[in-house]
Amino acid sequence: MRRSRRPRPRHNPGTLVAALLCALLAGLLPAAQATAVQRPAAEHTTTAHQAPTYQNPLTAGVVDTFPDPVMIRGKDGLWYAYGTQNPVFQSKGEDGERMLPILRSADLAHWEYAGQVFTPETKPAWHKAARLWAPDIRYVNGHYNLYYSVSSENTVGVATAPTPTGPWTDRGAVLPSPSGCATGNIDQAQFTDEGGQPYLYWGSYDTICVAKMNAARTRIEGAVTEVAQGRRMEGGFVVRRGGHYYLFYSDAGCCDGAYSGYQVKVGRATSPTGPFVDDQGVPLTAATSKGGVVLTANGNGWIGPGHNALQTDLSGQDWLVYHAISSDDPDLKPAAGGTLKLSKRPMLMDRLDWIDGWPVVRAGAGASQGAQRAPVASWTAGGTFNDGSLKGWHGGGGSGTDGWSVGHEQDARGFVAPRGNPTGPAHLVSDRSAPAARRAEADLRVTSATGAAGLLAGYTGPDDFVVAWLDRRRNALVTDVRVDGRSRGTRTTPLPPDFAWDTWHNVAAEIRGTRLTVEVSADRLRDAVATQERSLPAAAVRSGKVGVAARGAGTAADNVGAAALHTPVTSRVPEQLPGPPLPAYSDDFDTATVPGTTADSPWSWVRGPASGVTMSDGALSWPTQSAELHLGTNTASVLTRDAPRGDYTVETRLRFAPGRTNQQAGLVLYGTDDRYYKLVHAVLPVSHADGKATHVTEFAKEGERPTTTPPTPVAYGPMFGGPPADTLWMRLSYHADTARDETEVRAATSTDGVRWVHTGVWTLPTSSRLRIGLIAQNTAGAVARFDYLHTYRG
Repeated sequence: MRRSRRPRPRHNPGTLVAALLCALLAGLLPAAQATAVQRPAAEHTTTAHQAPTYQNPLTAGVVDTFPDPVMIRGKDGLWYAYGTQNPVFQSKGEDGERMLPILRSADLAHWEYAGQVFTPETKPAWHKAARLWAPDIRYVNGHYNLYYSVSSENTVGVATAPTPTGPWTDRGAVLPSPSGCATGNIDQAQFTDEGGQPYLYWGSYDTICVAKMNAARTRIEGAVTEVAQGRRMEGGFVVRRGGHYYLFYSDAGCCDGAYSGYQVKVGRATSPTGPFVDDQGVPLTAATSKGGVVLTANGNGWIGPGHNALQTDLSGQDWLVYHAISSDDPDLKPAAGGTLKLSKRPMLMDRLDWIDGWPVVRAGAGASQGAQRAPVASWTAGGTFNDGSLKGWHGGGGSGTDGWSVGHEQDARGFVAPRGNPTGPAHLVSDRSAPAARRAEADLRVTSATGAAGLLAGYTGPDDFVVAWLDRRRNALVTDVRVDGRSRGTRTTPLPPDFAWDTWHNVAAEIRGTRLTVEVSADRLRDAVATQERSLPAAAVRSGKVGVAARGAGTAADNVGAAALHTPVTSRVPEQLPGPPLPAYSDDFDTATVPGTTADSPWSWVRGPASGVTMSDGALSWPTQSAELHLGTNTASVLTRDAPRGDYTVETRLRFAPGRTNQQAGLVLYGTDDRYYKLVHAVLPVSHADGKATHVTEFAKEGERPTTTPPTPVAYGPMFGGPPADTLWMRLSYHADTARDETEVRAATSTDGVRWVHTGVWTLPTSSRLRIGLIAQNTAGAVARFDYLHTYRG
């Protein structure tokens, strides 16, 4: 486990300056209409020795909390983030909540407040008293669709706007009533497949469903398919990569302060409607907890990281956007006159790596703390044209820019278009060059039936280029490669039949080695409607310019640039393995005497010996008790023994096939009845329409909630690990963090003793020493067989 420090309050000069400027502008303009106070990132150049950094949480000094974040890059070249309704300015004396607050950034690292989607005056009547949760933002046919959960009405709404900050027009409920999904109708995310078919994913507590949408993406239509179920599963977000669709989701508790067990997991499929499976091959529709851990608490002070979205920087590197809770500052104050308690969930962001076909944050290191290398938000070559000029550009072949003009509109701000009706094609290219391995992109539009607009992904001369065309006459993405005046062939990929040519589309081209990959999407959210891959001749792979190509009337381009292509991380951080065995703290259960029943036994009982415990066939057999070890009910027996000093890992192999709800058995690190860590195979109560109980590996802690006034004596927080099995290997790894006077415990499980699913880290303040223990409890009728208990150093 990581042994890093908790996040500490800090002053970020860039953030403070942005906040002050934003405050000044607020007195002059409505927030939703305010002009950006930072220069768009695409307008400046970053060199390697100036590598910018960022630090979590992104929202420090801007807003107090920003749950369930999602991002989009607007057509003005800036990034926008949207969050759940919360009291975002409580620290500044504001007692009310902002309804779906909006933030804006020029570089993905420094943010400013930019308004809210609804106010009490503009909130539609059909919302009634509902709080608005979990927004999702998409660019659809020339405008922005903002989807949001209407909590108390148990449905999803959608609002549209011409710009990322509004003005917003509500379009009503997206889902019918009933929706056709078994449980909560919230936490929606829109996704568009190759070929242009749109889908909506939604669901919570404890099911995720999907259905097709109409062309306007304002209503679902047709069959509803359940694609996942699991205890407290919610927050689905889908992207496509290679030949797979990836369904990200969160499970366990999102919002319980220092006891929030939220984490991000993923399953993948070869169809947008599934079947999705985790990295252990377990279907996401199975009534179990799952593997596929993308992000979980790592012991550095960030608790309950979850409800993610995805963003891609200008180098092609993906980033996971999510919220988490600081163990130093986990809770908001109840609003004046109210009793609603909310956890403080600021927005975080970390690098998302794709390793062996599966996504994981920072190669498995988890949430970051301290200064990190920032996303690439500046192009090496290119720009946004927002300054209204063609400075930094020239015509093809080194000619002037007289053949091009700069236009302006509300959303895109500046954009370029060729003058007249070029039959050419006409080229506009950057003065600067980009490396051979690059990601180039442009927003393109074609309003003429015979026009074509192209991204010059690589340009060294009028007869030496790589271009990706949006060709309206062919209704296709067409790539064309020329080297030293010779054509190296064209490739054509159909675009959707209803492709909205009159609006902006992003074309992104990545050149890695001799491989060219081009994607056409609405908003760079990894849901391209067309993708093309092809090989390039080695002579075409060289440093050069980036630019725009145009043929025919009605073409326009914006946000054109290229940056060095990111270098992917291909190996996970090394798995923490147990050290040498500690025989004095281990037991193979190979005697006939029940542990803890003789004076010389290293074991002892809390409320025991438990009835029915026997030793047979080299195992300790323990019938589950109808007794509890939970909050104020402490009636279950616990079999304990001393733990070694220093760091250690304890492991057991549990044979357990519970058949009734609430039966559970496993490991504990036990201090008192109200201070312990627990890892069990448990059966949770029925929560699904098919009547199936859910088997989980539950990793939990119990202790004080010190941030309440007065302190709550006992609090309980679970997180869910990998899939359970009738034979399950279990580990708890203990670390004493003396610098923080805190204990850290991480859990892992395995269904074969070889491949382990590592769950998150729970922490508790250090007080009494913990003992190693076993439990079998909650509901009678099952038998837990512990084959051994082995303890290792480290």
